[in-house]
Amino acid sequence: MIESLLVANRGEIARRIIRTARRLGIRAIAVYSEADADLPFVAEADEAVLVGPPNPAQSYRNVEAILAAAKSTGAQAIHPGYGFLSENAEFARTVESSGLIWVGPGADAITAMGDKINARNLMAAAGVPVAPGTTDPAADLDAAVAAAAGIGYPVMVKAAAGGGGMGMGVAADEAALRTEYDKVRAFAERMFGDGSVLIERYFPRVRHVEVQILGLADGRVIALGERECSVQRRNQKLVEESPSPAVSPELRERFLAAAVRAGEAVGYRNAGTVECLLDPATNEFFFLEMNTRLQVEHPVTEYVYGVDLVEEQLRVASGLAPTFDPDALVPRGHAIEMRINAEDPKRFLPGPGVIRTWVEPTGEGVRVDSGYTEGNTVTPFYDSLMAKLIISGATRDEVIERAKVAVAAFQIEGPKNNVPFFAELLDNEEFLSGAYDTGIVSRMR
Repeated sequence: MIESLLVANRGEIARRIIRTARRLGIRAIAVYSEADADLPFVAEADEAVLVGPPNPAQSYRNVEAILAAAKSTGAQAIHPGYGFLSENAEFARTVESSGLIWVGPGADAITAMGDKINARNLMAAAGVPVAPGTTDPAADLDAAVAAAAGIGYPVMVKAAAGGGGMGMGVAADEAALRTEYDKVRAFAERMFGDGSVLIERYFPRVRHVEVQILGLADGRVIALGERECSVQRRNQKLVEESPSPAVSPELRERFLAAAVRAGEAVGYRNAGTVECLLDPATNEFFFLEMNTRLQVEHPVTEYVYGVDLVEEQLRVASGLAPTFDPDALVPRGHAIEMRINAEDPKRFLPGPGVIRTWVEPTGEGVRVDSGYTEGNTVTPFYDSLMAKLIISGATRDEVIERAKVAVAAFQIEGPKNNVPFFAELLDNEEFLSGAYDTGIVSRMR
């Protein structure tokens, strides 16, 4: 097993990784920016290194500073968490060429899945269902208009190098496409340094379902069930649950088999997620993208399958077998995760500030993965995620009842927060029925 681990991230995910590392007797090393010096993950690490000012480009995305921190502390491995450098293939290559262990998939797999058009084509070749769309980037507006005419409106206009719900627009007709194409292309060039655009069929009523995969050290790829991620705002997730209330045993079998084929197609190792769109009217699903990293919502899978996914990541990176029998995986119960963000619960606009009160709920089946505590400051430099409230139980109904109690008990004063939104959601008939889709939040507003 790896003996020392540098966590190239911050907040709740850094704290989460450090917790498992220390349980396993691994020396945990944190890196932090000047803005995060007082956060819990810094204090909880065995060693912490300041890597720069608040600007992520000068700290958490500063490859030179992170590698220098690894060298100065004698770190054996680097875990990137999610976001920042986690899906940067060049960083993964640099880590490994520096003689360090990269806790994640190989750089070639990251590269293959990082371009949405290339990923679509690879998946189609592997027999994974893909939505009707372009097989090459729409080189210009005329090409985009021609592609949309062949696909049929409405269409989704997507940045080929995008991710995390960013760089997407919907066009109901040619006039809207002309506007969205220019908008997405400009955004993609600014954010990703790549203006390539994909045109894909848009499904107005759809569910977002993903499958957790794990590429083992012996070369096998396995699937650890699905997660429902349809409660979203601006194409970004707010709530995830496992198993999905929309997925029957027969559909689950198809989902998991497709996800395994997707991983095998790129020789996948370590943890990853195959994201799909599910048409609830037909039970057809289509490949959306593969996230080549640990997901924010991994705890719901941990509860249902009784595993620690960070530990399994570390074991794969160390060349070790998993802690469980891959041929005897049995899901049990249900789990729901709610993302506690520093944002207005109505319009979902960021609301950073000093945390004057922070009281986490407790009780059976309640877990809080937090990045902050009372007295900390939520700054505007990073994502608004403050914590994840994860509830587990024997059934979905039991989980929802526990979630209502936990949400009512979660006290946060200072920054704006979306806890009131979850109280509203947990009383929403559409959500309670389980028959919801990605439009549920807009219908609530």
